[in-house]
Order: sequence, then structure tokens, then C-alpha cells
Amino acid sequence: MSLLEVKNLKVHFPVKHAMFSRVREFVKAVDGVSFSIEPGETLGLVGESGCGKTTLGRAIVRLVEPTAGDISLDGEDILKMSGSELRARRRKFQMIFQDPYGSLNPRMTVEQIVGEALDIHKLTDSKSARQKRIFELLKDVGLDAVYAQRYPHEFSGGQRQRIGIARALAVEPELIICDEPVSALDVSVQAQIINLLRDLQQQRGIAYLFIAHDLAVVEHISRRVMVMYLGKIVETADAKEIIRNPQHPYTQALISAVPEIDPETKRQRIVLPGDVPSPIHPPSGCPFHPRCPIAEEKCKTEIPVLREVSQNHFAACHFSGTKIEA
Repeated sequence: MSLLEVKNLKVHFPVKHAMFSRVREFVKAVDGVSFSIEPGETLGLVGESGCGKTTLGRAIVRLVEPTAGDISLDGEDILKMSGSELRARRRKFQMIFQDPYGSLNPRMTVEQIVGEALDIHKLTDSKSARQKRIFELLKDVGLDAVYAQRYPHEFSGGQRQRIGIARALAVEPELIICDEPVSALDVSVQAQIINLLRDLQQQRGIAYLFIAHDLAVVEHISRRVMVMYLGKIVETADAKEIIRNPQHPYTQALISAVPEIDPETKRQRIVLPGDVPSPIHPPSGCPFHPRCPIAEEKCKTEIPVLREVSQNHFAACHFSGTKIEA
């Protein structure tokens, strides 16, 4: 059985043009997304800024309330849980936030930040056991116990993100939503954090939903990858397969933007015309057709379904597999 099952998830935000006006429009941030995550697996989620990645991650942990759909963790329906039930179940799933500067309370010490979850879920029975557990968590993420009495402003961005990871690990979760956890960090620090997450996964068997806009980072840590555009999943496959053989034109464009390490290797950059359409008024038919170089009349009227184009490789494109020219 899958650890996490998401079916036809929608998150639509109402738009009011005046204080007392009726709601007539909605921002369709997430629009009918379905996927699953196995125990101990890393599923990568990539796409441009504004495509709905963060909203999807927050909806899974119910920091944002979904409009429709189903979310089940270990067979339990998360959306039907009351506040007290959800708080108890949150031991199973946690979140690491994008901004290591804004996600930590500046008035709390590291010991208070990491220990807060231990207190809420009553995971230790004495002060000494609590302190010992906090020191162990700090060690697990590569921080010394002497840091426990310091405040967030005394740390670098990479160290703050390690504190955020320690906080997430405190309740021994089965699933962690990683919301662009390295995008605000230097490249050298990014590699350290990704390697730390991989090590923790091997040691503890944690599953990750790893959200990012950088396909190179996602490929490094993920077993499978989903590509998101305008609130919808447009392609999903094994990480190596999606890099080697992208089927959707949007995925091809994303891969073309990944920098090459070898200066002798030259990749033709695919520049897409126009901007991402408004999620309030998405295009008819295929949501990508206004920017797609291979779009035809059919794309303007018919919504492509996510279909299997090869084994475990799915794409939502009427002409999947067509290579577009730079």
C-alpha cells in the first residue's frame, strides 16, 4: 500500500474585486492533481514559479484547505480529520520550508524550536530526556550541542535549514514535504543539505515530496519526478527517464535550461514565447498551448489526459514525444 495517496486534488482561492463584492472568480492554484508516494521514496515536483507546487505541498499537510479531492496517509483520510485528530496525526508528516530565515521564530533558542514538537506530542518524560533528545537531533543534522542555546540570527542560512530539518525529524515522521529547501542557499551548501536529506532517508526510511524549480537538483535526490504547469501535472516518470527522454514540450524546455557542468557540452536552449497564463483565466484545451511551439488547433479545444506513453512514463500532450527545436 502507498504511504500517501492524492486523488484529483484541487485548491481554488476565491478572488474578490471589492470588499463586499460576491466571489465570481477563482485562482486555480492546483487543479485536479493525482499521485502516490511509496514508503521511503523521494518524489520530485518541478515547475516554474507560480505553477502551484508550494500550494500543493501545503494542502497535503493542511496548511491550506483543499477545495476538492482526497488525501490519505497510511490509509487514513486526512481531509476528514478534526483539529485534534489532525494534530495527533501530524507526527506522521512534517514540512521543511523554503525560507530558512523566515521559518524559525527569532525569539526562540534552537533548543526551544526543536523541543517544541517534543512538548506538543509529549515524546519525552523528563527534562533530561528532552535535552538529550534535542542534542541527538542536532547531531543527526550536523550541528553541535553547544548551539542549542543560540538564536536563529546567529546562524548561516545552511545552519538554519539544518535546524528546520531537526525540528521536522523530532516527531519521527514517515513523510516530509520539502518545499524548495535549498533554493535560498549557496550552491555548495545546497549539495550539503541534499546529501544530508539522502543520508537521513537511508537511516530512517523517510519518504519525501521534494519540491523545486531546478531539475538538476531534483534528479539528484528523486526516484520519480512530476512536472507541474499551471496547476496540473503534465508529465511524470522515473528521474533518469524524464531527463533522458522528455515527452512533453514543457519538460523539454525545462531540461534545456539546466546548466551543463562540462564546458565542451553545449545544450540548445529552448526559449518559450510569452508568459505563464493567469490561473484565474487558464487557456481552453491544453493549458500549455499558448506557449507551445508544436501546438495545433486540437490543442486549443481538447484537454490532453495524462496517459502512459511508455512503461511508467506518463505525459499529458496530444503529440507527446515530438522533439521541439531550439
